[in-house]
Amino acid sequence: MTSSSYAMGLQPRCFALVPAAGVGARSGASMPKQYVSLAGKAMMAHTLAALAQVPQLAATLVVLSPQDDQFEAAVPEFQGERAWVARVGGESRAASVAQGLDELLARGAQAHDWVLVHDAARCLLRPEWVQRLIEACWEDEVGGLLALPVADTLKSSLCGRVQATVDRREKWAAQTPQMFRLGLLRPALAQLGEAITDEASAVEALGHAPLLVESPMENFKVTWPSDFAMAEALLKSRV
Repeated sequence: MTSSSYAMGLQPRCFALVPAAGVGARSGASMPKQYVSLAGKAMMAHTLAALAQVPQLAATLVVLSPQDDQFEAAVPEFQGERAWVARVGGESRAASVAQGLDELLARGAQAHDWVLVHDAARCLLRPEWVQRLIEACWEDEVGGLLALPVADTLKSSLCGRVQATVDRREKWAAQTPQMFRLGLLRPALAQLGEAITDEASAVEALGHAPLLVESPMENFKVTWPSDFAMAEALLKSRV
């Protein structure tokens, strides 16, 4: 895929969409977790730096809260023709993604273009994982997502006690990016609204079966207080 193949209306393009309008309530941080410093940079700066190294991406759109006044100071290196920001985020991730898709359309994206939705808090992302997803999904009719086969024994619970052991065979832990065509993802999100847990579940609800592309455990989402130290240690180990 060369830059010439991205001409409008010819070959599909790839856009990354990073919803970052949330406050990260579960993280225990005193600020939106995407701005917490890890290994000398805001968490989201690591995420966006990885996406910037993916040559197949025509642009990366960061969706912020309309009230966000921290992004430019926290991620000053996010600049250039492929670096887009829109303060159109909603009260939920689903709303922010939906508004981001509308923004992509307003900026010239087409229904047949691919959109890779990625969590800002998956800050250990590597460019080669994104490239592997793009290559796996490029000719696919549906699209797909990075995911990790479940290795641990799974338990279902009731009132804090084990109710049953769940068969882990064929179970995967969904990650991001999740890659779907804009013309498929937009109506899928509109149909389910706030009920979705990720983009793949919205596409599944339309009767499609997204492709699973294996990714390492390192691509975890920083969610809980203990995750910050683990993420920082891993980031520092890369230097």
